[in-house]
Amino acid sequence: TSGGRNGRRTPGEPHNRYTIIRLLAGSLFLYYLLNTIFVAVGADLNRKLSFYNTHTREHLTVIYKKGDYYVPEALEKINYILRDHRTGLAHPIDPKLMDYLYDLLTEVGNHGEVHIISGYRAPETNTKLRKRSKGVAAGSLHMQGKALDFRLPGTDTAVLRDKALAMKQGGVGYYKKSDFIQIDTGRFRRC
Repeated sequence: TSGGRNGRRTPGEPHNRYTIIRLLAGSLFLYYLLNTIFVAVGADLNRKLSFYNTHTREHLTVIYKKGDYYVPEALEKINYILRDHRTGLAHPIDPKLMDYLYDLLTEVGNHGEVHIISGYRAPETNTKLRKRSKGVAAGSLHMQGKALDFRLPGTDTAVLRDKALAMKQGGVGYYKKSDFIQIDTGRFRRC
């Protein structure tokens, strides 16, 4: 019989074929399990946003962040779709604003298309809007690419406001009559 003393394999003896099959099966199972976990975790680390600009009627869907890495090409596209539609000027949008938005969409369970009311605002645009409305701040964070006015079809703006306030990640404004909210990366406050 194979197996040396007491049925045990001695060094240098070949493995029993069933042992080899069990080792291979276990290795394949472990490979499958680790690969499944890697794919699932990788998918969760990719942050995707979809936008619709209500003024220019442009659409954009991008993965703007992979893990801790912001995707420069995606941020450039976001800068463009969030440009001042009155002047055509684009400005760098604070990536933390996109994180705030993504986290808010996760909180409300709706990663649908974000309808943009206002992103970046050129100083001259902000001045014009201030003459027409008391709700426009002289030092608006829109001029720094740190504020976003939007609505999210399928989610009530009051719910968006409440969730954003509970998150305490930045400023939150609510404009019931116009049906949109503002979020910004300034200090936590009601705007």
